[in-house]
Amino acid sequence: MPVNRFKQGLAAGKQQAGCWMSLGSPVAAEICAGAGFDWVLIDMEHAPNEIPNVHAQLQAVAPYPVSPVVRPPWNDTVLMKRLLDLGVQSFIIPYVETAEEARAAVAATRYAPHGVRGVSTSSRANRYGRVTDYFQRVHDEMCVVVQLESSKGFDNLDEIAAVEGVDGVFVGPQDFAAGFGHLNNPAHPDVRAKITTALQRIRAKGKGAGILSFNEADAKGWIAQGANFVAVTSDQFLLVKNTSAVVEAFRT
Repeated sequence: MPVNRFKQGLAAGKQQAGCWMSLGSPVAAEICAGAGFDWVLIDMEHAPNEIPNVHAQLQAVAPYPVSPVVRPPWNDTVLMKRLLDLGVQSFIIPYVETAEEARAAVAATRYAPHGVRGVSTSSRANRYGRVTDYFQRVHDEMCVVVQLESSKGFDNLDEIAAVEGVDGVFVGPQDFAAGFGHLNNPAHPDVRAKITTALQRIRAKGKGAGILSFNEADAKGWIAQGANFVAVTSDQFLLVKNTSAVVEAFRT
């Protein structure tokens, strides 16, 4: 059974750099996994990913020393059950606003009596029954990160971060900015101040604090403010940025 290095890193406060996977491509996932990132995020919320695509990407990154994390499109127990059977050990759950929603996310990843996960004795998660101590170890290797994206979530942050089984809180800067009335402007001073406060409050609760920032200076700035797992680029961003740069070089 794989040891969840991503979860261990959060608990230890280790800096972990991640790559966001938005293309739905196992080829792109394999290329990025081989680059040396600590974690890759397979996105189902804002990317054309469904269960078969996620399965293929998990297989593509499996040979590499990188931790796969999956973001489902919503805090959906049924969908998470299917992802768990694929072997997903780490989740980022979007738009969590209350401690009750955080507890529901944790419960979706736990078997009874600790949660509501359905039991399958033969799936990719337990290597089709070959991991004989799977049910004894599975909860120790499960990682749940909830995403902070609204003013309501900000108000309830301390209660959310205190939920048992929540390993980290990830700040979604664009939705967070929109929630405070600054749509498409996460650089607004008020938004940045609230993000700084959120990161510090998360770390004060002993949980991992994460954020997404594809600008190197900003990413390092958030690290200085307490973020210890940061998505620093994405497959889509790299493709857009570099193809445009190549075209511009030949136009001039």
